[in-house]
Amino acid sequence: MVVSRRGASARAPRTKFESHPDSRIVVGDCVAEMSKLPSGSVDLVFADPPYNLQLKGDLKRPDESHVDAVNNDWDKFSSFAAYDDFTRAWLLACRRIMKPSATLWVIGSYHNIFRVGSIMQDLGFWVLNDIVWRKTNPMPNFRGRRFTNAHETMIWAARDENAKGYTFNYEALKAANEDVQARSDWLIPLCTGDERLKGSDGKKVHPTQKPEGLLARVLLSSSKPGDLVIDPFNGTGTTGAVAKRLGRRYIGFERDRVYADAAEARIAAIEPLPDATLAPFMTARSAPRVAFSELIERGIISPGTKLVDSKKRHGALVRADGAIMLGDKVGSIHRIGAVAQGSEACNGWTFWHIETKKGLRLIDELRAEIRSEMAAG
Repeated sequence: MVVSRRGASARAPRTKFESHPDSRIVVGDCVAEMSKLPSGSVDLVFADPPYNLQLKGDLKRPDESHVDAVNNDWDKFSSFAAYDDFTRAWLLACRRIMKPSATLWVIGSYHNIFRVGSIMQDLGFWVLNDIVWRKTNPMPNFRGRRFTNAHETMIWAARDENAKGYTFNYEALKAANEDVQARSDWLIPLCTGDERLKGSDGKKVHPTQKPEGLLARVLLSSSKPGDLVIDPFNGTGTTGAVAKRLGRRYIGFERDRVYADAAEARIAAIEPLPDATLAPFMTARSAPRVAFSELIERGIISPGTKLVDSKKRHGALVRADGAIMLGDKVGSIHRIGAVAQGSEACNGWTFWHIETKKGLRLIDELRAEIRSEMAAG
């Protein structure tokens, strides 16, 4: 049967339940239920909508065995126009509840992602990146008439062209990638093994369950602990499970009670990670400002202390007022560092050291100690 998902059926339940104080699943049509949320209240949206695969009949392997493909009614639409109407409706519902600084992720395949992307731009979303999820273990092309479909595409977009302050944890991603910028192609395996939810009959609960590793990278890249994350197409709750583990608040919307029940049990079993492992990555831009004079005021460095460079070629005297002196030149740690090197600029924090019993120590390390105290307080 071909159906259009432009609204909930009369039999669609309207109840909700909670798996955690900060995580809940709403059972019902996502467009109708999102209309009940306040405008500008959501920090991040991850959407895994029906792909509209347009499968005709059964898919078989060369040995005539059946392939467990997506042939559910929720993935069937009467026409491209019906699918486009459905897409506009849920995207508009998401855009209304997104904060000005919120971002939206949409995942899809070649069947739908280009249509979704075009509609997103028509509605005013501003595309930030397209991410290629390259699967390490893709399903082969059994008919042998096309390339193996080994990837899916995710579109990451801001609410509008002028959006400011959206979250992108650049430094943390770079640090986790061995100090190399994170790329837009992600090599992650399909959801298999114990992670795959199965019913009492041993069959998969949902045909397109996404791997938690994929959602973890999405949430870690573009949200912060405490942020509100929503998923209009909750399915078996991968987004919710990862959100709870990473200390994010979560609302998922799902029309199918079987999927919702499975997701409820799954999310309830998740233990959030310790707060210390989720603390935001402190960057130089976001760190509290600490002036060099504070090191003197706190007694960490005393007036009269000698600052030296890493090779002890230059030495500057610390003054009581927080300036330093090199010969007859007096100025900030940055200016005198530049003078010492004969350069136009210098980061004094990473140039100057103090001598200790254990050797030279960067003054930037002393500043870091103060910042840690400020963060703890």
